[in-house]
Amino acid sequence: MNTNTISNTFSQLLYNIEYFILTPIIYLLFGLALLLFLYGVFEFIKNSDDTEERKKGGQHILWGVIGMAIMFSAYGIINLILSTMEDVGY
Repeated sequence: MNTNTISNTFSQLLYNIEYFILTPIIYLLFGLALLLFLYGVFEFIKNSDDTEERKKGGQHILWGVIGMAIMFSAYGIINLILSTMEDVGY
């Protein structure tokens, strides 16, 4: 088997894993974090008179932002790894 063929096959495998598996999962989790954030904003505004409920809404907002930051970072790290692999020749 030619080294070029193995390199192309591995490169295609990495692309397929990223495109068909990782990217949809990241988008799904980012969407869920966004929904949690929006739910927290809704709770925060709706329960403006109750401090305990506002606190709960603030926690949802915080965790939604953290979740979105993690998904954004994961997407960036995956793309960094894939672009590095392309530069190396895989």
